[in-house]
Amino acid sequence: QVQLVESGGGLVQPGGSLRLSCATSGSIFSIYAMGWYRQAPGKQRELVASITSSSSTNYAASVKGRFTISRDNANNTVYLQMNSLKPEDTAVYYCIAAYGSSNYWGQGTQVTVSS
Repeated sequence: QVQLVESGGGLVQPGGSLRLSCATSGSIFSIYAMGWYRQAPGKQRELVASITSSSSTNYAASVKGRFTISRDNANNTVYLQMNSLKPEDTAVYYCIAAYGSSNYWGQGTQVTVSS
C-alpha cells in the first residue's frame, strides 16, 4: 500500500509558475513509476507527465516544453514544475504511483490559472 499526498497547487496568473509535490509513504518509492494526471471540470482525467523508476520521462503534447517531472528517491517525492502556465492548465492535479497491476492515487490539488 502506498499513500500519496500532493501539495503546491494554488492560484497563479497566466505566464506564471507553480511546483507541485507528491510525497509518498508506505512502500519502496524507487520501484514505482510515477505520474501526474489532471482533470478539468466536465472533462476526462488526462495524463500530464510520467517518470519511470529509471527516470525516463514522458509528457502530454500540450505541456511539453513547459512542464518538467522529476523524482527524488531519497525523499520519496515526485515533482511537477509548471512554467508558462495557461488558463487551460486549470484543473485538479492528481499524483499516481504505479507498479505492476497496482495503481495508487493522491487526493488531488487544485491549480487555477487566471488573471
